[in-house]
Amino acid sequence: MSNAIRDPALWDEWHPVALSEEVTDKPKGVRVLGEGVVVFRTADGVKAMRDLCIHRGVPLSLGRVENDRLVCAYHGWQYDGSGACVCIPALPKGQAIPTKARTPAFACAESLGFVWVCLGTPKDPEPLYAKHVDPELIPLRMGPYPVQASAPRVVENFLDVSHLMFVHEGLLGDSRYPEIDDYSVREEDGVLRSDEIVVYQPDPDGRGRGVNSRYVYEAFSPTGVRLVKRADGSDELFHLFLFVLPESETTCTAFMLQLRNYGEDIPDEVFVGFQNTLLEQDKVIVQAQKPELLPLDLQAELHLKCDRVAIAYRRKLKELGVSFGTD
Repeated sequence: MSNAIRDPALWDEWHPVALSEEVTDKPKGVRVLGEGVVVFRTADGVKAMRDLCIHRGVPLSLGRVENDRLVCAYHGWQYDGSGACVCIPALPKGQAIPTKARTPAFACAESLGFVWVCLGTPKDPEPLYAKHVDPELIPLRMGPYPVQASAPRVVENFLDVSHLMFVHEGLLGDSRYPEIDDYSVREEDGVLRSDEIVVYQPDPDGRGRGVNSRYVYEAFSPTGVRLVKRADGSDELFHLFLFVLPESETTCTAFMLQLRNYGEDIPDEVFVGFQNTLLEQDKVIVQAQKPELLPLDLQAELHLKCDRVAIAYRRKLKELGVSFGTD
């Protein structure tokens, strides 16, 4: 029996489940919206199906891939990429395989160096984020980052500018300069986008250089957002995508994609290590927040003008009918 929660807004979205190199001919079990999913690689590319053998309920992720078929570890039943069982070793030769012998298959794709799964009917043929990536910027993937919090909580934390001076003091902010000038948030072609927000940052990317940064926040979907940043007096560009996999109501996994036009001579480990530090700081906060589910009733918590991005995000979730991870 499936434990999936058919959220009306998230069911037809693409969700990141792994880095591309993590999906091989060794099956990998993941969870998407409460559903156990197995992903694996064949000659035709990546595949995804329910992580459950129809025979005796054993996770197919315990098995192996053989001749592009997923083989159950318990009785050797073999499933093709469509989820149909095409071989039952215990059946006498010539006996037909029952038509019921199959497990649901899901849409699966590779994009931006990640593997994505959609449990329903994808709204777009591939994750929409790809068309927003500037091919001239240097890409760097980060994660996965498991978080014991709801996906909307993690996304909203990313969109929160006024926590930078306290949670990330000495890096992304300075508590002596906490003021946030008023700004607006608008929606264009389904994307929420803020005005530029100026923040003084002592060390915004791990290179130890203080700058006044101009932030623009964008929300493409309930679980996919981006930060576009530029520093005063500099031609450097910095984009940071956050993609969050909603696993259960209160657990998720975050993935990040950084893009920049500088630092080709700087080892990736410098930027990755810096982001790892920031994520650990954020996890302390979001894993302790109450209520665990993100309140969509704007009267449930107190909001300020500096929270305009978060307010717009919550309103959008409510408009879309997002229920998974919200209250």
